[in-house]
Amino acid sequence: MGETEKRIETHRIRCLSKVKMFLLALTCAYISKTLSGAYMNSMLTQIERQFNIPTSLVGFINGSFEIGNLLLIIFVSYFGTKLHRPIVIGVGCVIMGLGCFLQSLPHFLMNRYEYESTVSVSGNLSSNSFLCVENGTEIFKPTEDPSGCVKEVKSLMWVYVLVGNIIRGIGETPIMPLGISYIEDFAKSENSPLYIGFIETGAIIGPLIGLLLASFCANVYVDTGSVNADDLTITPTDTRWVGAWWFGFLICAGVNVLTAVPFFFLPKTLPKEGLKDNTDIIKNYKEEKHENEIKKEEDTITKDFLPFMKSLLCNPIYMLFILISVIQFNAFVNMISFMPKYLEQQYGKSSSDSIFLIGIYNLPVICIGYIVGGLIMKKYKLTVKQAAHIGCWLSLLEYLLYFFAFLTVCENSSVAGITTAYDGMQHNFSMGNTVFADCNMDCNCPNKIWDPVCGDNGLSYMSACLAGCKTSTGTGINMVFQNCSCIQTSENSSAVLGLCEKGHDCSMMLQYFLILSAVSSFIYSLAAIPGYMVLLRCIKSEEKSLGVGLHTFCTRVFAGIPAPIYFGALVDSVCLHWGTLKCGKPGACRIYDSTNFRYIYLGLPAALRGSSYIPALLILFLLRKRILPGENVSSGIVLTEAKTMGKENECKEMHPNSKVLNDDEVKTKL
Repeated sequence: MGETEKRIETHRIRCLSKVKMFLLALTCAYISKTLSGAYMNSMLTQIERQFNIPTSLVGFINGSFEIGNLLLIIFVSYFGTKLHRPIVIGVGCVIMGLGCFLQSLPHFLMNRYEYESTVSVSGNLSSNSFLCVENGTEIFKPTEDPSGCVKEVKSLMWVYVLVGNIIRGIGETPIMPLGISYIEDFAKSENSPLYIGFIETGAIIGPLIGLLLASFCANVYVDTGSVNADDLTITPTDTRWVGAWWFGFLICAGVNVLTAVPFFFLPKTLPKEGLKDNTDIIKNYKEEKHENEIKKEEDTITKDFLPFMKSLLCNPIYMLFILISVIQFNAFVNMISFMPKYLEQQYGKSSSDSIFLIGIYNLPVICIGYIVGGLIMKKYKLTVKQAAHIGCWLSLLEYLLYFFAFLTVCENSSVAGITTAYDGMQHNFSMGNTVFADCNMDCNCPNKIWDPVCGDNGLSYMSACLAGCKTSTGTGINMVFQNCSCIQTSENSSAVLGLCEKGHDCSMMLQYFLILSAVSSFIYSLAAIPGYMVLLRCIKSEEKSLGVGLHTFCTRVFAGIPAPIYFGALVDSVCLHWGTLKCGKPGACRIYDSTNFRYIYLGLPAALRGSSYIPALLILFLLRKRILPGENVSSGIVLTEAKTMGKENECKEMHPNSKVLNDDEVKTKL
C-alpha cells in the first residue's frame, strides 16, 4: 500500500510539473506576441513618416492585425480543442515570426529615406537657395509629373507592412483561447486566477521589452550605416525623423520563432492538477473516459458547435461582458496606439523619449497589478460575484482619476504663420495659414516645405527663408542662420534648426500626466484579473474555449479594426500643416493643433468608457439572483469535500478494506 501511495504522489508531481511547463511556455509566447505587438504600435509614427501616409491609413495598417486574427479566431477556438493544442500554439508562433519578417522587407526594397528640406544637406555655403534673397526666384517648386509621387512614396511598399501584420494576426490567433482553456482544463480552479495572472504578467513584460526596443530603434536613423550622420539636418525630436523601424521587426521575428519550440514537446492532454486523493483520481479518470466515449459517438466534431453558440448567445452575463469589452477596447486601443504621437505633439518629446517614458511609467505598475490581483483571488477564494464587484468599482475609481489628465495642458508650439502671427500674437485658425508677412514677402520662399527653425525670440518659423534669414554659418544640424528680418530682437536676429522647446512648465505637465497615468494603470490592472474571471466562470467548462474565442472575435471586429481607423481620421482632422512630397501632394502631418488633439485623445475614450458602466451595473444586478456554471463547480467541490470529511470515520468503520480496494483499482487504471 505504501508503494501505491508513492506511485500516486509521483504521478501527481509529474502532472503538476507538466502544467507548469506549459504555463512557462505560454508565458513566453505571451511575451513574444506582445513584444511584437507593442513594437508595432510604437513604430506607427515612424511608418507614417517613412511612407508619407496619413494617420487614418496608418490606423488601418495597425488594425490589419485584428483582420488576420478574426479570420480564424472562432474556428481555432472551437476546433483547436479537438486538436493538439500545444502544437497549434507553436505553429502560430512560427507564423507570427514570418509576419514580422515580412514587415521589415520594405526597408530592403526601397531607396534611402529622403526628408523634405530647404537646407543644403552638405551645408555648401556657395548655395544660398535656402535663404531669403530679395527679388530672387523660388528654387523649390514641386514637379507637375504625377508619376513622381508614385516613384517617391513607392505607394505599394506599405502593403508589405499591412500583409505582414495580417499574417502576424493569423499566427497570434490560437495563443490566447487555446492557452487559457488548456490552463483552465488542467489546473486547479483556485490556482487558475494566479496562473492567468502570471500569463498576463508575461503580457506586460513583452510590451516593456518591446517599448525599450522601440525607443532604441526610434533613436537610430533609418538608414544608419549608409548615411553620414554629420550630413543630417534633423534630430530625433523633428517630425521628419524616421528611426530604424525595420530592425526591431527582425528581432521580433527571431523571438517568436524561438518561443514556438517548447510547444512541440508538450502533451495533448494532462490529468487535472493537484487531485486530493485516490477517489478524485478514479473520478477524474472515469469522467475523462466518459467524455472520450461521448466524443467517439459523435458523427462529426462540429455536432455541438451550434448548441454551444446558442448557449453563449443566450447567456445575458456573457453578452453584457462582451459589450463592455468592446466599448472599453475602443477606448484603450486608441489611447495605446496614439500615445507616442500624443506625447510628441502635446509635450514636444521625441518618439524615442515618448516610447521610453510610456514603458517605464506604465508597464511595471501594470505587471504588479496583475500579480496582486491574481494573488487576491487565490488567497481569499473570491466568488464570481465578489470578483465582479471588485472589477467594477476599481475600474470606476480609475475612470474618475482619468479626468485629471485634462488639467495637464501644454499650449501649441509657436510657429509663425501657423499657430501664431509673426508679431507673436495667438493666430486665429479660422483665417487659415498666412505664412507670408511683410518681412519675407520679397524672399520668394516656398510656402509648403516644412524645415522649421527656432529664432532668438522664442518663435519658430517654417523655414529659414520664411524667417527672413539672409546668411548662415556652420554645417549640418549645427547651422546657424543670421540677419533674419522676421525675428525682432535686440541681438543678432539669428535662428537654429528645429522647433523651439516648449519650456519647463510643459515638462512639469508631462511629469504630472505620466504619474497620473501610472496610478490609473495600477488601479485598472488590479481590476483586470477579477473581471476576466467573471468571463471564464459565467460560461460552462465545455464552452470555455469557444467563449473566449467569441469574446476575442467581437473585440477584434468592433474595436480592434475600426478604432484606429476612425481615431486616425479624427487626428488627421486637426492637422495644421501637412508635409509636401516632391510632386506637390501632401504627405505625413508635421504639426497638429494640440488643444483639439487633446480633446480627441482624452475626450473620446472618456465618453466611450463612461457608457460601458451601464452594462457593468446590469451585470452586478443579474449576479444577485443567478448561480453561474463556475460557481456550481466550485461549490460542488466544496460540498463534496465537506461531506467527505464529515463522514470519514463512518466510512472507515463500515468499509475497512475500501482504501485497499481503491488503491488496487488506481494501480490498475494508472
